[in-house]
Amino acid sequence: MNNHDIFLKGIKDKLLINLTFKTQEKGVITRKCVPFDFGQSKKKDSIDKTEKYHLWDLESPDVPPQHNLPVKPENVVTVELTSESFDPADYVKWQPPYNWFIQRDWGQFS
Repeated sequence: MNNHDIFLKGIKDKLLINLTFKTQEKGVITRKCVPFDFGQSKKKDSIDKTEKYHLWDLESPDVPPQHNLPVKPENVVTVELTSESFDPADYVKWQPPYNWFIQRDWGQFS
């Protein structure tokens, strides 16, 4: 399975992933994340139309410690599934409609 397929399986099976990726500031780092979606930013003021992996970073030492993490595909080194499941209700804090790019069965958060 390639990195993208592993990411999609994380969404489908509601499993946390370990994402290793390249950054300009810190080099190569690994973070445990909730896989949210893959596609363009949906912020109204965004001019960047690049498709990215959208994740919730659970391990960042930065402030805020947990935050949204968009990563371009070319910066992804590896994606690994963990055996840890997550409940979307713990992380989806915005109001519907959710308009995911990647279809999923997350109950009321689908």
